[in-house]
Amino acid sequence: QDRTMTKIRNILIPLSSAALSGCGCAADQRPNIIYVFPDQFRNQAMAFWNEPEYAEQIRWKADPVQTPRLDAFADESIVFSSAVSNCPLSSPYRGIFLSGMYPERNGVTLNCNAERPESSLREDAICISDVLNAQGYSCGYIGKLHADFPTPNDPANPGNYVSDRRPEWDAYTPAERRHGYSYWYSYGTFDEHKNPRYWDTDGVRHDPKVWSVGHETDKAIEFLRNRNGERKKDAPFFLTIAYNPPHSPYESLDDCMAEDYALYEDMGYSELYVRPNADTTLTKADAARYYFANVTGVDREFGRLLDELKALGLDKNTIVVFTSDHGETMCSQGTYDPKNSIYTESFNVPFMIRYPEKIRPRVDHTLFSTIDIMPTLLSLAGLEDEIPTTAEGRDLSPVLLENGEECDIPDAALYIRNVNGPKDENGLVKGFFPAARGIKTERYTFEVSMKRDGSLQKVTIYDDFEDPYQLSPIDYKEQPELFATLLTRLQDKLKEANDVWYRESRIEHMKF
Repeated sequence: QDRTMTKIRNILIPLSSAALSGCGCAADQRPNIIYVFPDQFRNQAMAFWNEPEYAEQIRWKADPVQTPRLDAFADESIVFSSAVSNCPLSSPYRGIFLSGMYPERNGVTLNCNAERPESSLREDAICISDVLNAQGYSCGYIGKLHADFPTPNDPANPGNYVSDRRPEWDAYTPAERRHGYSYWYSYGTFDEHKNPRYWDTDGVRHDPKVWSVGHETDKAIEFLRNRNGERKKDAPFFLTIAYNPPHSPYESLDDCMAEDYALYEDMGYSELYVRPNADTTLTKADAARYYFANVTGVDREFGRLLDELKALGLDKNTIVVFTSDHGETMCSQGTYDPKNSIYTESFNVPFMIRYPEKIRPRVDHTLFSTIDIMPTLLSLAGLEDEIPTTAEGRDLSPVLLENGEECDIPDAALYIRNVNGPKDENGLVKGFFPAARGIKTERYTFEVSMKRDGSLQKVTIYDDFEDPYQLSPIDYKEQPELFATLLTRLQDKLKEANDVWYRESRIEHMKF
């Protein structure tokens, strides 16, 4: 009933005149921003997509998940149905989101670990947090960063990595690499959901022995309450919360909360897997119950965060974003790789943004990309003049605000897949190999992949209108006009991004 009344209010209450004329944010009235992005949370894992008013906007069914708080949040937000992660992998996503630059420019071309010393967020990159900090915001980061090359810099054990795992994936981020975040409770990457570890602002390590999402929400609530000076009093804030679940592992009750697992425990594969492209003969198939359990757990904790925001009277002047770095294939397409592919389950991510009285709740089909997040959020905060010249995405705030201003709406979104470059005599990866490039248009998914010698490996085309589950790839040789059109669009996007494929004329050298 509460959700129904919210929907009625959304229809009956018009936007304020301030919203229709732009943000009009004075410096002392700038909105707070909370950016929440659990890892590996696919767009299909939100129950509201099965409700009639949402289902009519898409061509597929939602997973059988319970997400009551996200469902209610959707009713108050603009929901992007076609948001994508340009490089759907943990570290590259973070590099793009933070810097507003594609991987080649921001430095994070591969997932960061100690064997990939050349993949790390550039210290001189101007990040969204750098800009907001310079404009008087208190910036806080909670949870998984995974954007730094791990080095032997353990604060408690100088000269050593933070663990004895080799290669090291986790990392401590010193103050000089925090890009304007003055409050810090973070780690690199560490996949033990009930045994997380963090380093605080002063470099002190914490091992709370609890489920990470609940603990990180506790820390976020502390930041909002500000009882111990977590942020500057009377200043706007930018809080980034990077939950690790529903990222793997998803194998046992060590990986999720029992109360959430109980909701899915007795469901068979026919109930768990509603997507006809899922191969439930894969040994990974049992993971769906634990994955969905963590989805529900994240939903509950996100709701707890929203409740606190409202209780403190901060909700009206706070932009809240819920999104993810990439999706999760979960047996679709017969692959064990949950991410780093152009398949819809990996490439398409949730992106919902709530800004009361400024953004009209609705579903929008704009191709909203990771690269567009920085300029769009800065503009929403009234800081369009502060968008750094290094930012490579589009300011799509006029789409959100519906304020009559024109903006360059993308007709395609770029997809990037990089893999390891060659290894040196010490076993360290040198550079990266740009294995595939592709685009998503309103209707089609298109990818070209190449072999190490630069020759063509494969062309993939899906008609996402007629084949939303991507079961029937189109033979590019049988539809030459469609192929030529998509290839031209891809080349345009590669040029726009100044991608290595464009600079080295990779497509021109292939034989199709």
